[in-house]
Amino acid sequence: MKKFNKIILILFVITLTYSCKDDGGTSVITLEDGVVPNLKKDASTDAFLDFLKIGAGENVGISFTVEIAQGNPKSSNILGVYRSVDGSVYRTELFNDISLPGTFSLTVTDILNAFSELSSIDDIKLGDILTITTSFIRDDDTILKLINEDGTDNFSSNIKNSGIVTSVINYSVSCPSDIGGTYLVSSTGTGCCGVAPITNHQYTVTVTDNGGGVYSLSDLSGGAYDGLFCGPFGICGDASGGDITDVCGNLSGKNADCCGDEISFSGTDNGDGTWSVEVSSGFIDVTSTWVKQ
Repeated sequence: MKKFNKIILILFVITLTYSCKDDGGTSVITLEDGVVPNLKKDASTDAFLDFLKIGAGENVGISFTVEIAQGNPKSSNILGVYRSVDGSVYRTELFNDISLPGTFSLTVTDILNAFSELSSIDDIKLGDILTITTSFIRDDDTILKLINEDGTDNFSSNIKNSGIVTSVINYSVSCPSDIGGTYLVSSTGTGCCGVAPITNHQYTVTVTDNGGGVYSLSDLSGGAYDGLFCGPFGICGDASGGDITDVCGNLSGKNADCCGDEISFSGTDNGDGTWSVEVSSGFIDVTSTWVKQ
């Protein structure tokens, strides 16, 4: 396992892209000697920004650890990216020239002070997301960034989903959530390529609680691919695992499917152990009911 983990880290170093500080301000994407961070939320504090507590005036706090999984940078910084539900993206440096490994904490007051665009708690909206990541400076003054200026990832989805290192962590502005468990999914909808539609196709999905309103689904399609394509094309079982976020009962997520497209998941937690969900991709268009077992 250790050898496998090392291979994954080497692949991270090969595939990571970065911006290079030079006179022309150009970008360089050939990485010869990278630095790999690993971030983790502190279990002793909330894994999300509690919208209800913030609205009540409580100075909510979060805490996280940062370490270097591989590499030896000259300087390390912790960056914050704030994504508002209105589409705005704000960036700032939260901690400068730090020593790693280390544990770091932020309160709502700290967040407001760090982002000049946020003037008060009224600017913190339900569904906003605070992303924490790093930037590094090598001995040759090359700057390695994991997040682009527009807030998008500057590394491959394979690395993001590797399970070996966590290069970014997200704190959503949300409500307390507890919807993990096993669900029986009943799906009705259509698929591509002339396959027969499905009606009330039954499938079991495991929903794992990752904390902070984030959940991993064993099959993001809820068994729709299995129902539509198992017979005609042999695409059976889980089509794609993936994460969803619960923002006060609004469920959403997306991830690559088994066949080169992307599954989009949107739904509502009805508050009675059931979800009403719509799932779509380039291959399917399905509605489903999820019932907790």
